[in-house]
Amino acid sequence: MSSSTGVYKTTRKNGTIYYRASITFSNKHISLGSFSSYISAHNAYLEAKDIISSDISLYDYAKSNTLTFHKFVVLINFRDNKYYIKNPIYLHKYYFSYFLDQSTELTFDVDDLFYYSNHKIFKKNGYMFVNDYGMQVNILSRYGIKNFAVNGKDYHFKDGDSNNLRYHNIIVTNKYYGVEKITKNNTPVYLSKIHINGYTKIGTYKTDIEAAIAYNKAVDFVIANNISSRNYTKNYISDIDSKENYLKLYDSIKISRNILSLIK
Repeated sequence: MSSSTGVYKTTRKNGTIYYRASITFSNKHISLGSFSSYISAHNAYLEAKDIISSDISLYDYAKSNTLTFHKFVVLINFRDNKYYIKNPIYLHKYYFSYFLDQSTELTFDVDDLFYYSNHKIFKKNGYMFVNDYGMQVNILSRYGIKNFAVNGKDYHFKDGDSNNLRYHNIIVTNKYYGVEKITKNNTPVYLSKIHINGYTKIGTYKTDIEAAIAYNKAVDFVIANNISSRNYTKNYISDIDSKENYLKLYDSIKISRNILSLIK
């Protein structure tokens, strides 16, 4: 392997030559990426050198840049905040920005900094997720929002900005499977329903916890009586402090005759 300032020539296993660029700043060795030509690698090094020695901002990136926008953000954050993060994060005083791309800036509370410093966010078909222990995890699950939840129905953003993912901005309306908050006689109540052959009403309850337990009870009934072969996910009720209290509620909650009459 041969090198000049910031550029290293190396060879892939198939014999193809490529060039790696890197720069050292504040005693930190930073990889800038791999390039097919020496000129591109050298340009990436020069751009990085310019970033760390100037007041170039996050919004000065151009498509003509050799560096990826990801590396551009990493370098500017390190220059300004003296804190190296491998993901495209820029720190502010009370929150941080995570750039999915040049036109998509997500904002998070500092409580989430460690997590997103170590987990890259991906976006596919409007779905944002991280890879966690080999699984794709919806980033909204960190707020108690279930998969397939609908924005505007099961949760909403207080300021209307779906890229503002700070905790105070996310209002979860329906946090349990099969439960929907509705208004009946000008009073908020919770409708519980289960999908068998279409949705079947389980009942209407005063609290979301009662509705969630009713859903669990309906699931148990449906499975025990071979009414459906669907793979239901039951609700975990973290607000109930003991198994005994859960079972007391479970036994006292009634479910609709529409469910009970489905026994084959």
